[in-house]
Amino acid sequence: MLELRNIVKSYEGTPLLRDISFTVGEGETICLLGASGSGKSTILRMIAGLDYPERGAILLNGIDLAQTPPHLRDFGLVFQDYGLFPHLNVFDNIAFGLKMRNVPAEEIKQRVTLLLEQINLSSFETRSIIDLSGGEQQRVALARALAPSPRLLMFDEPLGALDRSLKEDLLNEIRSILHKTKIPAIYVTHDQEEAFTIADRILVLHDGVIIRDGMPSEIWKDPQSAFVAKLLGIGNVIEGEVVAVKKVKTAFGVFDLDCGHEIGSKLQLLITAGVDRGEEIKLTVEDVLIKQDQFQVKGGGGLVIHMKDAPKVGDVITVKVQVKCLS
Repeated sequence: MLELRNIVKSYEGTPLLRDISFTVGEGETICLLGASGSGKSTILRMIAGLDYPERGAILLNGIDLAQTPPHLRDFGLVFQDYGLFPHLNVFDNIAFGLKMRNVPAEEIKQRVTLLLEQINLSSFETRSIIDLSGGEQQRVALARALAPSPRLLMFDEPLGALDRSLKEDLLNEIRSILHKTKIPAIYVTHDQEEAFTIADRILVLHDGVIIRDGMPSEIWKDPQSAFVAKLLGIGNVIEGEVVAVKKVKTAFGVFDLDCGHEIGSKLQLLITAGVDRGEEIKLTVEDVLIKQDQFQVKGGGGLVIHMKDAPKVGDVITVKVQVKCLS
């Protein structure tokens, strides 16, 4: 098991990471989700041994890695820019780490052949790297990282350069391979769709701290903070004011809520529309957009809901909503 304990890191005198702690269990894929510059990649670099924390510890199976150089940590890295060797063909790129470990040639051949099957590139052994598409190059990069059977795999925005359709296909393939090999993995991204597709557990990073840690389903049902709700596009975040005991006033009416705040306090609420049970509110339709098999309807006050049937702009509609307090 990998464990980070109370990691602290600054950049040019400004705190970047503050008291970061988490674990990665055997066979578990966690996702570090956050905006650019939030410190996600720095965490990977420290785990890999390419950077060092100012305080705190990184342990593998209870052993502190501080004195272990990068090449002896036995971790695999997959980057957005692939990091492949252009002068080597597909086979030799995948076999590179095995050759560095003096693995016998026959074992290398068997291992590379198996990996090529796993990434659906069985006939590509002699292909030049420069002749491959972006998706094919990323598959080769994944196979190269997997070849030495690392103790941990790390992905740093690996699909950022690919178009949407390629990204979806490769993401599902990566998830399948990780589940089959049971290699623990840390996946870094700013894309919530990637996070929810691949992760067993998501850690949301903001202002140098982990503000939410949970399974994708848990976070979707209960984001707990306005930042997480906005980042993931979960419902609508609106302003409210406590006007009486268990009464919160908003632009859409007064709701019965016990948020634990004093009367007069300002707070943020999460409104989820289109539910079977909940409070009823009225909206004036301001805009309607087609979103795949449903319609995205924007109402007064900036509230956005999704409907199977499209209303007309200017219509006043009644929708049921659930309202939750956010921190």
